[in-house]
This record gives sequence, structure tokens and C-alpha cells, in this order.
Amino acid sequence: MSDFSIRRLDAGNSEFPQDLERLLAWESVADQQVESAVAEILREVKAHGDAAVIEYTNRFDRRDLKNAGDFCLDRAELAAALERIPAEKHVALETAARRVRDYHERQLQSSWQYREADGTVLGQQITPMERVGIYVPGGKASYPSSVLMNAIPARVAGVDEVLMVVPAPDNQLNDLVLAAAAIAGVDRVFTIGGAQAVAALAYGTETVTRVDKIVGPGNIFVASAKRAVFGQVAIDMIAGPSEILVICDGRTDPDWIAMDLLSQAEHDEQAQSILLCPDEQFLDAVASSLQKLLKTLPREAIASRSISDRGALILVRDIEQAIEVANRIAPEHLEVSVDEPEQYLPLIRHAGAIFLGRYTAEALGDYCAGPNHVLPTSGTARFSSPLGVYDFQKRSSIIYCSPRGADTLGRVAATLAKGEGLDAHARSAEYRVASEVEGQD
Repeated sequence: MSDFSIRRLDAGNSEFPQDLERLLAWESVADQQVESAVAEILREVKAHGDAAVIEYTNRFDRRDLKNAGDFCLDRAELAAALERIPAEKHVALETAARRVRDYHERQLQSSWQYREADGTVLGQQITPMERVGIYVPGGKASYPSSVLMNAIPARVAGVDEVLMVVPAPDNQLNDLVLAAAAIAGVDRVFTIGGAQAVAALAYGTETVTRVDKIVGPGNIFVASAKRAVFGQVAIDMIAGPSEILVICDGRTDPDWIAMDLLSQAEHDEQAQSILLCPDEQFLDAVASSLQKLLKTLPREAIASRSISDRGALILVRDIEQAIEVANRIAPEHLEVSVDEPEQYLPLIRHAGAIFLGRYTAEALGDYCAGPNHVLPTSGTARFSSPLGVYDFQKRSSIIYCSPRGADTLGRVAATLAKGEGLDAHARSAEYRVASEVEGQD
């Protein structure tokens, strides 16, 4: 491994805004060569269905599928995987699932109506989506937490059918992922991945039923495919690299903070880990801890590259300035490792998830705290929210006019319609005003 290094910045420096801009710069998933390849895959799957899915899956995942039945798993096979996993992992999955379900049940929205004095009824009807598709990375990678975080909110919302796609390169399937699907209530699993899986969910094939929304993480091909089919179906987001921003007053164990930073750095080389602190000596201590703890990680090379290329230790004047910087960054994960952290909560405007207090490690949110770990990245927390039950519910407006309401609203609507030069709109409204109705009697 190359010598350890991490960028040091000072928020009081006149060059800090430019330094911060450079630190946050990240190339998006847009890549012309990738998008061209994805476009071809989408066209082929749309035109040829299962045959194209099988061809691309065999080519990219080194498999020998003969027909669509070879990539379909039913609930019985998911239940069998649940039986195969060790008891402690079964218990951990059930515990995490229960906490995720309990949290998301509080997000459920209900239909509502109110009646005006003239008898007109207005309201909103909440209905779940009929069918959603979940993309889960597969092969040697194991992300059962991703299954829980995507499938359970859909189930809580009342979605009729939850489909899951998970690639099985070299025919490798992870029992933990399949067990999580069983616990989360996934209806059907298709062992396909990449852009072809996204296309199958978006357009439908002879075997894969078209969905209303696609959620879940994936590589650059998956992200590009999700972007390309948006509009044909809904998607959750185009996610960038994982991020953690820690605000610390300098009184937490530096090893704890260093490991929190490394918990995101080990994801991939593009992940970003940043610490804001008003104590320069504490920044030095965390730098030493990082160097020490990196050597203990199986993914040392990945984490080291992430820390060196995209990490930073930033000196701030005080916690208030740290929050100002955090709001500018709008991080995916924000830890506030200080005494009485609740006092700062009203000042925090932009963050995907906020972890309060010295004992609240971000990793708890990844697995079992309860809130969703599918979060906005790359500054999109300025206008986006975590995945939730509301992402699987639709809202329809309800308008029911009484005769008196039609008379009152009809006159207003006709006046505005004439002002816009839309005569048919005006006349449609006027047909129902009292004088017009009486004139027809």
C-alpha cells in the first residue's frame, strides 16, 4: 500500500470555498460508451424479451441458461434458503426486518376528505402501486440489508406484487440475500442483472411482468439503464458514491470517529469520508487512528484510496460553522458526535440521515436501526429524501361538486378560462352554473 495521506482543509481560509468545491467534485454515472451499450441492450430486450435477457445474461454473467425457467425462483426456493442459513443470521435478519417494518409503518399515509359549506367534497385518495421491481447486487457480494430496505417499505405501502432481480455470475447465489427476500415478502426472484434486468422490469418480457417502479443500487450499467427507462417507469434515484460527514467536538474517542469514516471508505474508491472539528489536535489524533486502523481492514486498499483521493479533515471555528459547511455539502450520512446533539438539529437543513450522539454509529443505520438506508447522495439531499413508504404510494385528487358548488366554482373557472382564451373550458364550467341549468329547464 502507498503511504497514507488525507487532505487537510481550514474553513477559515479564504480559499476554502474553492477547496471544498474541488473536494466534492465527482463525475456522474454519465458515460457515452456505457450509455451506448446500455441503449443497445434496452432495445434488444424490448424487441426480443426473454431471448435477449438470456443472451446477455449468458454473455455477461458466464451462465448457460436455456430458457426463462432457468432464471426464476419462487417463494418455496426463498423459504429453503431461509432454512439453510445459520440460526444467528436468521435471527439478525428477522430483528432488522422487524425494526425496518416498525419504522416504516409510521410513514403510511391515509386518504382524506373534507366537505365545504355548500356540500362540495374535496380530498385525496392514497393508493399503492401495483407492482415494483427491486434490483439487488449479486454474485460474491451479499447485500441482504438492501433487500430489506427496498422490499419492506413497498410491502408496508400495500404494493400488490414485489419482484426482485439479482445477478448470479458463474451461477453464484447468496443464501442471505434469498433469505432476506423471503423475510421481506418478495413474491418472485429472477436471477438476472445488469441493464438487461432493468430493461426486463421496465418493458416486461414473456416471463418478467412490467413494473411501475424500479428501486435499488447497481453498477454504472444499472444506473445508466435506470436513467434511460425513467419515464417509462418510475425510479428511486441515480445514486452516487457513499458519503459520510462527521461533526465532532473533539471529545469522542478518535478511533471511533476514524472507524466511522472508514466504514464508508471501504465501500469503494469513490466513497467520501469527511470530518469537521474545531480542535486541530483532535484532527491529528484521527489522522493517526486512520493510519493505524486502515492496516487492520480486509479492504485496506479500497479504503486507503478512498481516504487519500476523496477524504478530508476540516478545521472549523465551532460547531455552528461545522453545520454551515455540512449544509453546503448536504451529505448522505451526517454524524453529530457532540454533547446534547439535539440542540443543533434545527440548524441542520440538508442531510439524508442524521445520526445524533457519540454512540450512534452510521453503520447501525445501514442495517438495523429502522430508517431506510437508501439515501440521497452527491448533494441531492438539498431536494431529495430517503426511500420510504411514500415512494410506493400514489395520490389522486378527489373533487365532488354539489349543485351550489358547481355554480360558485363554475363562475370563477369561466372567468379565468376566458382570460386564458380557452372558450371550451369556460363553456364547460358555465353549463353547470345555476342560471344556465335553470334556463334549460
